[in-house]
Amino acid sequence: MVSEHKLLPSTPIQYLKGVGPNLALRFKKKNIETAWDMLFNIPMRYLDRRELSAIKNLRVGEEQSFVATIQSYHASSLNRGRRKLMEVLVQDEQDQLKLTFFQFNEKWMKQRFPVGGKVLIFGEIRLWHGIKNVVHPEMEPWDDEDLTSRIVPLYSLTEGLYQKTVRNIMTKNLHQLLELVEDDSRTVREEGAVQISLKDAFHYIHAPPVDADLELLNNSRSPYHQRIVYDEFFFLQLGLRIRRYQQAAKTSFTLNHNNSLLYEALSQVPFELTGDQQKALEEIGQDYMTGRPMNRMMQGDVGSGKTIVAFLSALSIIQEGYQVAMMAPTEILAEQHYRNLQLMGDPLGVTVRLLTGSTKAKERVLLLEELIAGKIDLLIGTHALITPDVLFKELGYVIIDEQHRFGVLQRAQLKNKSHLGIRDSAPHLLIMTATPIPRSLSMCVYGDLDISIIKEMPKGRKAIITKVFREANHDAMCQEIEKELEQGRQAYFVYPLVEESEKMDLKDATLMHKKLSTVFKKYKVGLLHGRMKGKEKDAIMQQFKNKELHVLVSTTVVEVGVDVPNSTVMVVEHAERFGLSQLHQLRGRVGRGADQSYCYLVAQYAQSEESRFRLKTMERTNDGFIIAEEDLKLRGPGEFLGTRQSGMPDFRIAHIVRDSNLLKASQKRAEEILSEDPNLSLDKNLMIRKIMHDRWGQRLELSGV
Repeated sequence: MVSEHKLLPSTPIQYLKGVGPNLALRFKKKNIETAWDMLFNIPMRYLDRRELSAIKNLRVGEEQSFVATIQSYHASSLNRGRRKLMEVLVQDEQDQLKLTFFQFNEKWMKQRFPVGGKVLIFGEIRLWHGIKNVVHPEMEPWDDEDLTSRIVPLYSLTEGLYQKTVRNIMTKNLHQLLELVEDDSRTVREEGAVQISLKDAFHYIHAPPVDADLELLNNSRSPYHQRIVYDEFFFLQLGLRIRRYQQAAKTSFTLNHNNSLLYEALSQVPFELTGDQQKALEEIGQDYMTGRPMNRMMQGDVGSGKTIVAFLSALSIIQEGYQVAMMAPTEILAEQHYRNLQLMGDPLGVTVRLLTGSTKAKERVLLLEELIAGKIDLLIGTHALITPDVLFKELGYVIIDEQHRFGVLQRAQLKNKSHLGIRDSAPHLLIMTATPIPRSLSMCVYGDLDISIIKEMPKGRKAIITKVFREANHDAMCQEIEKELEQGRQAYFVYPLVEESEKMDLKDATLMHKKLSTVFKKYKVGLLHGRMKGKEKDAIMQQFKNKELHVLVSTTVVEVGVDVPNSTVMVVEHAERFGLSQLHQLRGRVGRGADQSYCYLVAQYAQSEESRFRLKTMERTNDGFIIAEEDLKLRGPGEFLGTRQSGMPDFRIAHIVRDSNLLKASQKRAEEILSEDPNLSLDKNLMIRKIMHDRWGQRLELSGV
């Protein structure tokens, strides 16, 4: 056990009172590993134990707490055995009530809540066939020693962690944890966020007083929540602005005005660039003339033509004798970029090569020799580009496709390979994303980047017609698809699983490949999924591109970047299980030619209100920016951007949509402080500087702060 005066923010949680190594492993599953993590383990909601009702007095339509005794368990099957239902009968001294569970672990429940045991229950009271009912309530064993009338925090759990255990740990350690809080009142303007100390805010949230407003607590809208939200926003905004200042102070090579290679390429492009493409190309060209390294994000909806802009922008760099690296998140996308750009590069004398995890050892050795000798102009690849043995002679430009799939450190690893060049200058950086980023998220996560937006679609493209089908109408949908196949078109069928799962009643790609081969027996049906080896996947995609396959059954491996203009139908099975942005990405695989295209979303069982909203949104609009805004509201920023290592700040409590007013206030205050003291070197700002460095210095690659 660590004594009180030795506790640091980085202290492993196993040394906190009541934790130990076994519980520490369980907390690690929730990404809680240090004392600071434990303090930021904010309750997800609160139980009101100030008023416990008898079952007969529970009000239908309201969320309430009550204590009852477990009487019996009854499990049954629904939908011909495809789903299970658990009903638990509970009663108090005067009345009975049923608890209903659709997802459950029967063995664990009976051990945790045995028949005859008392349970504290919280949830929305409903009426079903005249009997009061609660669906998926919050439950915990009722301990007679814990009858205190108070507001009780509920924490997010994982297997082996229980509410009482987590609350006891917080109670034992809260005083020590609060001592870790460093605060500076100057971060908050008097007319800005709530004037509450950060220490008081954490104390209130983990141990709310008996007179707290339960509604504000449960919606994370209390002044105490807002104080922590503001704090999270403020130090990130401060870090992003300092990062931008530091990047602006770096030097990079300036290109001359000889763009003959670019003009030659433009004369060979078989189509006219859209106005947005031309504008993005001009913005990049202007960045080249500043003498500072470009840090730009190019946002463009699926099929808007970002890759051609990136390639054209690279030609001016290549003409100056520098090399270009383009990193993509999947082998399929990297290979597609390679094939397309090699066709454009060859007539221009531009050497384009590909490096992925599937590149053979002998071929890799030769390729790396050519790379360090400067014989390769553009190297396209996956994560394989950032392995230590990949060395450029003179890296001048880094292009990263689907930025949110790579971490900040991976981005830095690729950029830093330029240090091997004989000219000491930082490379230019272009990030591309087909996920339109709402402005609020761009301000918060990419505040250090300039942004170009491509909204115009290439001429001749038609809006994709999207329609939701129920499972009962599957045959009618297949008839519509057959009409497209008869005209020589092609179709995708996308499934969330590779093989059938015992845990989930979902159609899977391998099973449906067999079934669809009989449905479309006049046509060739192929199968593609992520477990296939690179060459196998490449061969299948090539067959589909060559029209040797008419229908491609796939998992979401086709989500990013696959380009087959002749494919006019995208079918997404179990569409209710996909997020809005993912559905939009999948839809973007069709509509890439001049023919009318269709996206059919097949929804299976009764959906939640949220999934119905997602599907209606897809039917209503093709605008990726509208879809992104709605998706951000539904899922929050971390889930919206995908992986946890995506570079998205790990906000424990802040929500950039809900708390946009606090985001703006924190940005304004950060700008005020830095306008007076850009390096935070004044004595009055040293505490602010220390906190910012501790939280963001390493992740934002800040130097000298």
